[in-house]
Amino acid sequence: MAQNPVERRIVVLISGSGSNLQALIDAQNTPRLPHTRIALVLSNRKAAYGLTRAANASPPIRTAYLALQPFLKANPGKTREDYDREVARIVVREQPDLVVLAGWMHVLGEGFLDVVSGHTVLQGEPAPPTPIPVINLHPALPGAFDGTHAIERAFEAYQRGEVERVGVMVHRVIKEVDRGEPVVVREVPCEKREPLESFEERLHKAEWEVIVEATRRVLDEAKPVRVSVEFLRVARGG
Repeated sequence: MAQNPVERRIVVLISGSGSNLQALIDAQNTPRLPHTRIALVLSNRKAAYGLTRAANASPPIRTAYLALQPFLKANPGKTREDYDREVARIVVREQPDLVVLAGWMHVLGEGFLDVVSGHTVLQGEPAPPTPIPVINLHPALPGAFDGTHAIERAFEAYQRGEVERVGVMVHRVIKEVDRGEPVVVREVPCEKREPLESFEERLHKAEWEVIVEATRRVLDEAKPVRVSVEFLRVARGG
C-alpha cells in the first residue's frame, strides 16, 4: 500500500474577525489545499473572533494569544523586538512549513524574521531545518498604499481619480513593510460614487480566494506533495 503524503503544516496569525482564516479553514485538506493542516492560530488580540472560528473548526484548531503591551508590562525591560522573538518562538515550536499573516495587525520586525529564517536560534529552541516562508495578505496592489487603512485610502484615491486600479495581493514578508515579492495579485473593480461598503464586500471576497491560492502556491514550492486520484475522490465526497 502506498504511503500517505507528508502533511503540510501552517501557522496562521490573526488580529480580528478571522474571515480570511475561515477561507483557509474551509480549504485545508481539500483539493484547494491538499494534505495541509492549520497547526495553530495565534492572535495578538484576546477578543479576536478568529480564535472562536478556530475552536469551532472540525476538528478544533489549537490557538494561542500573545499581545505586545501585556507582554511588555509582564516583562519589564523587554522590548518590541523581544516580543517579536517570542512570537517567533511560538511559531517555530509548531515546525510549520508556512506562516500566513491573515489580518495580523502588527508589523513583525527583524526579531521575528531572523528566527523563522534560521539566522537567529533562540535559547532552548531548535533552528528550523529550512527557512520558514512567511506571507501576508494586503488589501492593495503592489507598491500602493503600504501600511494601515489601505482599503479606505485606495477607495478614496480611486474616487478622487488619483489611481485607476485597486485590488489585493499576497506577498512574501520582508523587513520592508508590504514590499515583499508578490505571490498573487488580484485587481478588484471599483465604481465611481459607490459606497465604501460595496467596494469592501467585493474586495473581501477576492481576499478569501487569493489567500488560499497564495498559500497553495508557496506550499507547493516549499513542500510539494503528490495528490492522488483517491484523495481527490474522497475529498469531493465521491
